[in-house]
Amino acid sequence: MHSSSIALWYASRATGIVCLVLTTTAVLLGLLVSRQGRLPGLPRFGVVHLHRYVSLLAVGFVVVHILTAIVDSYVSISVAAAVIPFVSAYKPFWLGLGAVSIDLMAAVIVTSLIRGRIGRKTWRAVHWLAYAAWPIAVAHSIGSGPDLRSGPLLGLTAGSALAVLALIGWRVAGSLRATPRAELVPTMLATREPPTGRPARYERIETARR
Repeated sequence: MHSSSIALWYASRATGIVCLVLTTTAVLLGLLVSRQGRLPGLPRFGVVHLHRYVSLLAVGFVVVHILTAIVDSYVSISVAAAVIPFVSAYKPFWLGLGAVSIDLMAAVIVTSLIRGRIGRKTWRAVHWLAYAAWPIAVAHSIGSGPDLRSGPLLGLTAGSALAVLALIGWRVAGSLRATPRAELVPTMLATREPPTGRPARYERIETARR
C-alpha cells in the first residue's frame, strides 16, 4: 500500500468516526428540539441553531468521508456506488447501506432548502428520514470496517446508540404523559362548577337599594 493510499485510508476512517459523533449529536439535538428541550445556558432557539450547525458540519464531514473513500486506490469505490445502493463491487451490502443513508440525508437537505415552497407538513414528514438515516449509517460503519467492532470505538458506538435510545424513550414517555388538548378542554369544562344564583355585582346592587 502506497503512503498516499495509507493517508487516504486513515482519512476515510477518521472522518467516518467524526461523522458518527456529529450525526449522533444532531439526532440528539433534533429530539430535544422536537420536545421543546433546552440545554443549560441556551434558550430554545439556541438549541435549534446548534442543531442546524451541527447537522451542516456533519454533512461536510460526510462529503469528505465519501471523497477520500472514492479517491483511495486500495479499494475500488465509484462515484455511482456512493449514491446508488448496492452496486459497489467492494462490500456491496455494507456500502449500499451507506448509499441509502446518503440518499436520505440528501432528501432532508433538499427539502430543507425548498421548505417555503413545499410547506411545513411535507418538510416535516421528509425530515423524519434523518432518524432513519442514522441507524443505517451506523450499520454501514460497523459492517464496512472492523474499527468499530472492538476497543474504544466499540464503546463509542454503543454509547451513541444508548444515548439515542434513551432520548427516544424519554420523548415517547413525555408524549404518553401529555394530555391531548382535545381531551383537556372537555375535562376542564366537566370539572368546573356551574355558577349558582346571580353574579356578585347584582347582589351588591340589591343590598345598596335596601
